[in-house]
Amino acid sequence: MAYVGVPGEEEHFAHPAGGDDCTSISLTPALWRVMAGDVARLAAQSVYVDARLDLTHRRLLATARTGDVDYALAEELLSLLATTVGQVVSGPTPLGTQAPGNEAALAAAARQAITEGHPASVGLLPLAEMLGVSPYRLSRSFSRELGVSVTRYRNRVRIGRALDRLEEGENSLGALAADLGFADQAHLCRTMRQYLGRTPTALRHLLAPEAP
Repeated sequence: MAYVGVPGEEEHFAHPAGGDDCTSISLTPALWRVMAGDVARLAAQSVYVDARLDLTHRRLLATARTGDVDYALAEELLSLLATTVGQVVSGPTPLGTQAPGNEAALAAAARQAITEGHPASVGLLPLAEMLGVSPYRLSRSFSRELGVSVTRYRNRVRIGRALDRLEEGENSLGALAADLGFADQAHLCRTMRQYLGRTPTALRHLLAPEAP
């Protein structure tokens, strides 16, 4: 089972048998309103965790271990919230009542901000705020328009920049990871291996000019 409460609502849980594992997620009131609207009371507070919600939860936990909090984890969190909100809020929510807009223009603006390294592009939530849309709408619109998630697009841009630096002879993977916004050197290596099947060190040798 899962339990949902509105922000600011005090909750208490007892585990007399002990040994329970659970995931606790707290939202800011602003993010809650973006997803659920201005609801004071929920139609239900307990949610049956069906197979779909279970998988979404597992993906969230798996993504949390990758180190990409600002994009990948944010997108998985929005997916979990979208799956849950419809079960506990009666009536229309912002997720279902958002007016259709120019998705191509929205995706193009997001791509430009990420490519140019706009300060708001450090995370999905600040990027959506800068563009004046909900993070859920940005995530959905981007995927529908480009066929890839905003997370994958951002990683593609970062990998391109990493390849440029490696081709130029960059020796410090720690500095490269920090400059490109990865959590650490290990996060950089995992991402490049995931997308290219090679580590940064192997890619540096691959891109090095051959001796005459």
